[in-house]
Amino acid sequence: MQLRIFCNFANDKILNNLYMKKTMKKLLMLMAGITMYACSATAQPEGEGVALTPEQQAAYQNIMTRTSIRSWKDKAVEQDKVEMLVRAGMAAPTAVNRQPWHFVVLIKRESIDLLATGRGGGMVRKAPLAIVVCGDMNKALEGPAQEFWVQDASAATENILLAANALGLGAVWTGAYPITERVNGIKEALGLSENLVPLCVILIGYPNENPEPKDKWKPENVTYK
Repeated sequence: MQLRIFCNFANDKILNNLYMKKTMKKLLMLMAGITMYACSATAQPEGEGVALTPEQQAAYQNIMTRTSIRSWKDKAVEQDKVEMLVRAGMAAPTAVNRQPWHFVVLIKRESIDLLATGRGGGMVRKAPLAIVVCGDMNKALEGPAQEFWVQDASAATENILLAANALGLGAVWTGAYPITERVNGIKEALGLSENLVPLCVILIGYPNENPEPKDKWKPENVTYK
């Protein structure tokens, strides 16, 4: 009897892991595919239409409908979705594959509230989830190339924002680096080790508002050669 219960439990764990991997694979393929597509599709002169598959259309719409959310429902983000967000962050491009990032995931109310000081504190206190995206200087390149960690961590941040939108969540990117006061404030509040440098804090939850995405398309910002 005990063996049967254990086997059933093990099977459930295997099925859950398989489901998680398949779901995450679909999400990452969707995001990765559209990143390449968006670079070519949006750079075309006006008037040249592009035929999209339903998958491409969904992925492109995910990018175009992402907007900053600063108000959330009093509802926790499920642990499976939290992991999917972090997995999406780790799928970002990274110079020489150094992956110089570290994600501090704050899920407890008292942990998130540690960041609620100064301007924007009220917004922080309403967020059900916060992810502090840091650069790990122990993993960064050496010399002038060390600053590539900023690009790597920024790419990871955008992946998390897009994944949040795809999962029905709302998020906002709040900057820290390179403002020393903000960086040191976060490090002190969370007790981060010296090698971790906070790039930003992403506040996430189920949206309690529905703002229209801004149309940022400006042809004058594009040069064709």
